[in-house]
Amino acid sequence: MKTLLYLINLISFIASAHADKDTIGSLKEWLSLAETNRSPIIENEFAITPISKEEAQIAKKILWEDHASSIKTSRAKEMKQKIISLDGKTMKFDYLVFGEMPEGGRSLYISMHGGGGAPAQVNDGQWKNQMRLYKPKEGIYLCPRAPTNTWNLWHQGHIDPMFDRLIENLIVFKNVNPEKVYLMGYSAGGDGVYQLAPRMCDRFAAAAMMAGHPNESTPKGLRNLPFALQVGENDKSYRRNKIAASWGNELAKLQEKDLKGYIHFIKIHEGKGHWMNLEDSIAVPWMAKYKRNRIPNHIVWQQDDVTHKRSYWLSLPKDQIKARQLITASRKNQRIDIHDIAEVSKIEIMLNDDMVDFNEPISVHHKDKIIFEGKINRSVSEIHRTLKERGDPGLIFSARLNIEIKK
Repeated sequence: MKTLLYLINLISFIASAHADKDTIGSLKEWLSLAETNRSPIIENEFAITPISKEEAQIAKKILWEDHASSIKTSRAKEMKQKIISLDGKTMKFDYLVFGEMPEGGRSLYISMHGGGGAPAQVNDGQWKNQMRLYKPKEGIYLCPRAPTNTWNLWHQGHIDPMFDRLIENLIVFKNVNPEKVYLMGYSAGGDGVYQLAPRMCDRFAAAAMMAGHPNESTPKGLRNLPFALQVGENDKSYRRNKIAASWGNELAKLQEKDLKGYIHFIKIHEGKGHWMNLEDSIAVPWMAKYKRNRIPNHIVWQQDDVTHKRSYWLSLPKDQIKARQLITASRKNQRIDIHDIAEVSKIEIMLNDDMVDFNEPISVHHKDKIIFEGKINRSVSEIHRTLKERGDPGLIFSARLNIEIKK
């Protein structure tokens, strides 16, 4: 009997090892083809076959290497010319490099210039001035030139995909650490921080707003993004000083209710107007203390007028995305709770081995009801999908739950 059990276990082990080899081997074979000759990955059996934790790690590594290699080939020209063109818009950029590269890669500071609503030469001057303002101890200090000369330079819909592409390029070409990307801006650039930081919060480790105006944006979406806010005491145009103080109070109230979220630093510079004489540069070392909280335990996803499909480990089908909608969710061990979910009937939960134990059941709850319970499988197709959606090695997931919310 013992001999029989031994043989059964041995056969099972060999079969499992063979399956592992087939999955990864088939993936490598698929990747060996030219990109134009590859069939859609979802059409391949290896891509939808359940995989182990070890296989997922290997698949993530080789898929990222293939993705990075493709970018190095296809985007070398735009990096050399320091120009990104998408959907009829063009964004120039320039950068300076400071300090020695630490283990894990360089920090990246994206610094947005002021101006707006002015002739091109005025905004060009603001761009060049922004290059001289701040000097981080370590990292790449990068200043993009806004694609337009309108008043809302930095919060139009074309900015988000351009910044996504910019970050992706810098990760690949300049070894930027995706967990240490920071957003900052002055005046109209500060307007951009107010708007982009909440709606792109899962891209950044921290953000710093200087001398800007939020327009219609709110701080709710900053739950997992440390946020610095500075204006001059006498910066009265557009009520910047009063609104900054109001945002500071609102962030404080949000943090009182959620002690692990809404990290913030607020400073109203006494006696200063719109120009703070670089006293605001204290935001740079303040931001540098933080790394991205890429898989937070609690998500507050506040959509703007410019919407996004994903935020952290949540995703929405295209037909469920609406401007201004609020979605909140939390996770603890094997349990996920969907809280606020106005006007949404379907939502996707993305998972990886940093979040759950795939050997145990996972439960999803909404309004004290269990809406899903069971085990789920990792797959190569989900690793590939989440990588291609963002090009972010820190936000790759190996499994997805499609959840229906019944009202």
